[in-house]
Amino acid sequence: MQNHKSVPLTDFIEYSQQDMLQRAEDNLSEYQRRHTIRSFSDRPVPKEIIEACIKAAASAPSGANHQPWHFVAIHSTDVKKKIREAAEDLERSFYQGRAGDEWLDALKPLGTDADKPYLEHAPWLIAIFSQKKGGIHSEDKNTNYYVHESVGIATGFLIQALHHAGLATLTHTPKPMSFLTDICGRDKDNERPYMLLIAGYPAEDATVPEHALVKKSFEEVATFL
Repeated sequence: MQNHKSVPLTDFIEYSQQDMLQRAEDNLSEYQRRHTIRSFSDRPVPKEIIEACIKAAASAPSGANHQPWHFVAIHSTDVKKKIREAAEDLERSFYQGRAGDEWLDALKPLGTDADKPYLEHAPWLIAIFSQKKGGIHSEDKNTNYYVHESVGIATGFLIQALHHAGLATLTHTPKPMSFLTDICGRDKDNERPYMLLIAGYPAEDATVPEHALVKKSFEEVATFL
């Protein structure tokens, strides 16, 4: 094996198996309280909270540790308005037939439509971009590996960090999302919009579709060999 520099693992904390089980069950309970919503309050959320959550996302594992992601946290009223206008233009064509009947039928139980007022109403939007080239230093121009998988893991970290902090979220993936590159001023040759995440407090009248509460049984999603 090729020699490489390493440092001792000093921050791992070992718990008793009883404590491990309790922590796992507590974590499960917290995850089960996470819901996707589409009605947000305009109550302000301090920048420091969003910053801490993005730092948590940026700690995610990635191919060759290249960290092929960039997060644009959007609080500006003007920028959110531009994003809503561009997204709704795409969504109208989507719901008017571009998606196809099967896809639209799958969405009906969730009650979604082309109107996206939360894109302006929520205090924060976080645009997540994947990067084709880069590395562990900002000036690196190496090929990035397992980009989709790496950014997906980081996005999961971000969603849970926001939930753990006490905020609600919504994942939004209009197709195509190239307008985000232009509005956010990102490098269109190297970066690709991956997802738009809405974050904030739920509105007082926020609801969760019953359809979204139906989860597959444990036996359907897991196998032990």
